This record gives sequence, C-alpha cells and structure tokens, in this order.
Amino acid sequence: MSNSIEKYILAIITTDETKAAGGTAIFICKTQEEMHFFAKNLEAILDGIAHGIGDDLYIVVKH
Repeated sequence: MSNSIEKYILAIITTDETKAAGGTAIFICKTQEEMHFFAKNLEAILDGIAHGIGDDLYIVVKH
C-alpha cells in the first residue's frame, strides 16, 4: 500500500479572487484572455492538466 498523493491541484487561475483560497498557488487575472493564457502556460510548465471550472476559474491538476 502506498501513502503517496497521486492526484492534486497544482494551481488555481481565476478572475474572481473570492472563488479561491489557500493551500496552493493562486493566480488572479484581470481578464478572461489573461486567465486562459496563464492556464495553458502553467499546464505545460507544471506538467499538469488545466480544467475550466466555469467562466472565471481554472485549476491545473496532476493526475
């Protein structure tokens, strides 16, 4: 049995700072275009997958 965490959130990217709090890196963007840019770049940099959660929130997760 392994005690390692295999799935976790690497980053949160949002245009609404009230939708995210603590525990991981949070990126607050001014526009949706900036949010999409950050999500795609962080996905590649962190070797994770970006998932859109509504119009104003992305999470980058490691599967």
